[in-house]
Amino acid sequence: MDQLHNQQPFHQLFASYTSKLLRDHFGKGPESVVVSVGHTFITIYLRNFLTPSERILLEQEQEDMIVQTRANLMQAVIPEIISYLEIMNGSKPEEVYYDWNLHKRSGMIAVVSAEAGKQGTEVNREYPVKSEVEAEILHICQQIQKSPEQIDSFELNSRTLLVVRSGVYLELEKALIRLGHGRLLKSVKSGLEKECIMRSKRLNSLLHQPVSDCFIDWNDKLDKSILLLIMNPPR
Repeated sequence: MDQLHNQQPFHQLFASYTSKLLRDHFGKGPESVVVSVGHTFITIYLRNFLTPSERILLEQEQEDMIVQTRANLMQAVIPEIISYLEIMNGSKPEEVYYDWNLHKRSGMIAVVSAEAGKQGTEVNREYPVKSEVEAEILHICQQIQKSPEQIDSFELNSRTLLVVRSGVYLELEKALIRLGHGRLLKSVKSGLEKECIMRSKRLNSLLHQPVSDCFIDWNDKLDKSILLLIMNPPR
């Protein structure tokens, strides 16, 4: 593995590993895997990732069944990703997030470590229009849920923007999660927020390119969420 590591960039190695890992567990891997690395963050963007059985369930409007099955499979996938990154990147991931846009056949996995690993690169914390983008995200949040207590955003590359938010849950939402209604709560919140983000002309204007995909996931224990925006460069 060390020899292979010397021959290929980490992005390519990790993309290949992730593709095989998902294929082994899901029975079909994604057509494309794009890895972005910045400081303590690693994001994985998956395209054309839907198994034949999932396609049939989606046609039958059984989306909840797909999501639950994937959640069970990810319980096996996540420890393997963590182990791989500990060896190859030299840092232990502390948080792992994932989300799917089934109708687009896309998905994301995001990994957060306490410290930058060997493959960590500088992330653009002060990209142009950062404050305006964060203000628009806050405006969208206020329309449908509690405004986060803290927000920060990072431009991993020209097509990948990561937004990290903490203090995101109302006490009522925390109670619903404790009562076992977390999955339904997140499904509703995610759907509403994604719809608002994808409709936001202001956001597209600020970024100077359309948002083509949007992913959201939460960490209940840390009262934290991440939002990943994938942009299409203008033609």
